[in-house]
Amino acid sequence: GDDRYVLQELREVVKAAQGHPVKVILETCLLGDDRKISACRLAMESGARFVKTSTGFSRGGATTADVALMRRTVGPDFGVKASGGIRDAQSALAMLAAGANRLGTSSGVAISRELKG
Repeated sequence: GDDRYVLQELREVVKAAQGHPVKVILETCLLGDDRKISACRLAMESGARFVKTSTGFSRGGATTADVALMRRTVGPDFGVKASGGIRDAQSALAMLAAGANRLGTSSGVAISRELKG
C-alpha cells in the first residue's frame, strides 16, 4: 500500500471530524501482521483516537492475537476496539485481557447477564 496516501486520507478525515474522535477500522482478518502494525502507526500519526479490529461484515472478526498486537503497537494511551465475533462473557473478557478498552458486540445484554451470574 501507499502509506503516504493513506496517511493523507486519514488526516483529512480527522480534520473533517472537527475535534470529534476518529476510529480507524483495520479489517484485521484481511491483513498480515506487518500491515496491521503499519495501519496502527498511520492511525496514530493521523490524529485518530482509536483503532478497531473489524467491521464485523468480513470473513473474520476480532482475535485476541490481533488485539494484543494492536495494543503493543499503539501503546497504553490510544484506543483499541475489538469487534466481530464477541458473543459471550469469555470472549469479551479475553479481548479486554488482550488489551481492548472497548468492545463492539450485539450481545451486550447477554454478556452482562452472564457476568452477573
